[in-house]
Amino acid sequence: MSESAPKLPDDPAVLRAIIASLEAENAKLSATLRAHDLLVQTLRTRIAKLQKQAFGKSSEKIEREIKQLELALEDLQVAMAEADETAGPDDDGEEGIATPSGAAVEGKAPRRRPRISKDAPRERRELDPGDSCPDCGGDLRVLGEDVSELIDMIAAQLKVIEIARIKKSCRRCEKIVQEPAPSRPIPRSMAGPGLLAYILTSKFDDHVPLYRQHEIFERMGADIPDTTLVDWCGAAMRTLTPLIERIEADIMASDILHADDTPIRVLDRSAKSKGLGKGVKQGRIWTYVRDQRPWSGAAPPGTVYYFSPDRKGEHPRKHLKNSAGILQADAYTGFKALYETRADGSAQFREAACWAHLRRDFHDIWTGTKSEIAKEALDRIGQFYDIEREIKGLSADERHAVRQQKTKPKAEAFHAWAEAQLTRIPGKGDLAKAFRYGLSRWLSFTLFLNDGRVAIDNNAAERGMRPIGVGRRNWLFAGSDTGGETLARAMTIIETAKMNALDPQAYLADVLSRIHDHKINRLHELLPWNWTPASTVNCKAA
Repeated sequence: MSESAPKLPDDPAVLRAIIASLEAENAKLSATLRAHDLLVQTLRTRIAKLQKQAFGKSSEKIEREIKQLELALEDLQVAMAEADETAGPDDDGEEGIATPSGAAVEGKAPRRRPRISKDAPRERRELDPGDSCPDCGGDLRVLGEDVSELIDMIAAQLKVIEIARIKKSCRRCEKIVQEPAPSRPIPRSMAGPGLLAYILTSKFDDHVPLYRQHEIFERMGADIPDTTLVDWCGAAMRTLTPLIERIEADIMASDILHADDTPIRVLDRSAKSKGLGKGVKQGRIWTYVRDQRPWSGAAPPGTVYYFSPDRKGEHPRKHLKNSAGILQADAYTGFKALYETRADGSAQFREAACWAHLRRDFHDIWTGTKSEIAKEALDRIGQFYDIEREIKGLSADERHAVRQQKTKPKAEAFHAWAEAQLTRIPGKGDLAKAFRYGLSRWLSFTLFLNDGRVAIDNNAAERGMRPIGVGRRNWLFAGSDTGGETLARAMTIIETAKMNALDPQAYLADVLSRIHDHKINRLHELLPWNWTPASTVNCKAA
């Protein structure tokens, strides 16, 4: 039998006090629950990221899981900040002037102060109390000033530039004199270089489709038809084609390349592909990456993208027909012909296998079955990565020396241990398949031990594929095969600029403004790793 409810007092004042107390307690419990929810989401996101880092997960499934967790966490943080009246200070308001540097709100972790580039425009607003004292009318003298900063946003806007070419005639000979019309990124077009750079970067880097850009421009007061945006985009890519071809030629001439590919949905009105939807087929985007930064190589980083309508091996063979050296990729059979020994005993490429790919197989087995053998394989491979972190950025010779001393004995021990495990486990299971995959390609897996330039894995190429994964969530598919080819060329120049620490929009704007007037035999000066802004060039010339 349940206990009867406690008898409440009759005094209204006491009842109001009880209600206030209960409301305060309820608010406290609600805040605690929100804090616990925030902690849970934070930990889940951190665990997912650590799993990806530790086990090399690169599948779209875990990428989507991390993105979803981050979105849920962000929403929860915003909701808590809205309810928390103390949330938001970043130690630069007027209230913080008397607060010692580094002090934090009681009970809260200190927040990092926002950082703004020193090149950002600044505006000074002075609040002057005047020349006379408001109390006695006496003259005021300056003692100093208290300065605080406010970060504000200048709304993007379109600007019309009128180009007036003044005509003059000579009083003596009547000759008419006029300055020639300046070149434009697209002949006879109204699109300026800054606008074209914005359109290209928004579409191919921020993944904002052109119809959405049309809506953005409408908010700015400009009605630019979708068809015009399409024409501008295509014409700008034609203008950049010679430069993109130079990037491709330079990178593909490298003697060490990372390669990878990923599917992309392509509209095809004649196709009724299985599982993809009516009028949609599956194409591929391929990437070839040069990144010598881990061993302090002299060649600048860059990445080349190609599109193909399918995944036949003829495509990578065509892409790499003029390349040779070392190719680091997955076990795709289309690359096999590139490693085959020729009649003279040579081969076009030496194969470098990816330890992250093998490690991923063991991780999937360990996750599904909690196999102790798979866990030991992960631990052993993890020791290789511990050594790799120690030698990141060292020269190729230094990396080779450390690997020979520390990694090689561990790799030989892994090989012997793996062979022993194959005698103990079912031959048709996934675990045996993973071991056989590594042992059958052992020379490729150990090539990095004998050459300090070779990476332990193919993560450089997998990073190159991430923008495609992000883009797929926005534009879903390419409009055609030619659209896929345009996407590949645009990503080549944009991603290479980013790898060389450039702002792709600023880079494209400058290049588009100069490329028609630039001598073709000096086009290499506009490559991302050689580029100097026109303003800097003009200052040096002056």
